[in-house]
Amino acid sequence: MREANSPEEQAAYNDSAVAIAEQLTEARRALMMPKMTEAATIEERFGPLERAGMGVALEYERMGNQPVTDGLKERADRYGFAFEHLGITIGTIVHGIDLKGELDADLVRFIRDVLLERKVVCFRDQHLDEDEQVAFGRHFGELDAFPFGPPGDNPYIVKIQASHRAPARQNLWHTDVTWMEKPSLGSIAQCIEVPPIGGDTLFSDSHAVYLGLPKALSERIQHLHGINDYRVFLARDPGLDPDFVESMKERIPFGVSHPLCRTHPETGKTALYIHGGFLRHDSLFDVRTGKPLPKEEAEALVASLLTQHSRPEYICRYRWEPGSIAFWDNRAVQHYAACDYFPHRRLLQRVTVSGDRPFYDPDAAPRAA
Repeated sequence: MREANSPEEQAAYNDSAVAIAEQLTEARRALMMPKMTEAATIEERFGPLERAGMGVALEYERMGNQPVTDGLKERADRYGFAFEHLGITIGTIVHGIDLKGELDADLVRFIRDVLLERKVVCFRDQHLDEDEQVAFGRHFGELDAFPFGPPGDNPYIVKIQASHRAPARQNLWHTDVTWMEKPSLGSIAQCIEVPPIGGDTLFSDSHAVYLGLPKALSERIQHLHGINDYRVFLARDPGLDPDFVESMKERIPFGVSHPLCRTHPETGKTALYIHGGFLRHDSLFDVRTGKPLPKEEAEALVASLLTQHSRPEYICRYRWEPGSIAFWDNRAVQHYAACDYFPHRRLLQRVTVSGDRPFYDPDAAPRAA
């Protein structure tokens, strides 16, 4: 065990520490003050190291340095709804809304605009049955049935459940169904049963993540694509009949190409778009030339990208209650279902809204709200 300082030694250390702190503060002020003018950019204020904070600040800046636009706030006030924002750039609970009844076009447009501005829109105390949840999802487009999970009584519902018999397996950062040629626009999950503690879902802002990438990295991946497939689902059932597996691959393409940088078709923003479980890590190639990256380089690049969404600055956290709903934009966020409640039971039911083929447009500019 290390011997403690004597009172004299501790006093001497503290005197030195205070003197150094005063000198260092003056030196830093002299170095930084010329740069910290009102005209300094966010990049200049943050410097080269604090990329996550910078990414959030850049995303918030293009949101007008406010969680929602004035127009959206005014519309919420007219409806009598209240916003509870979960993160500075991502995640909002809308209070005072009832999703059970008929939703007119203006209200559907309002919910969609909240989704586009906040990337995740949530609701409390809804308690929709399966058909009502499916009907709600249809307001936002066609729906995708899910082939790799247990369906509900309504075939567009998929049950996401965990218990002491079968612990959760969704605890990794991901955006849904990148194995599809046209991955879903968004997912709408409702909590049916919640554990007494834990079971939250975390969401990470893929637009802010992209803005926070080191410049060399964002430039490196700008025109890179990778091949995604659903082999992880096949691996869960190694005893499947090979003929059935082959027929599955004929009906649902096994291996589709998607960009690592994705332009949002409605907002014009660019996101880091990657799913580590579905992407073949050695499959990256330059879409302009078709030339593949060397295996080691591709795998190292993917490993670096897969750490980006986990930075706390990008994340909001949603605590489920029975009847809670979350509607997230798979084109703009990743999510992570925390597996911290074993042996308790957790049950969600989800519908997914059909999407379009991911693309990257280097000339796209974020559109005005």
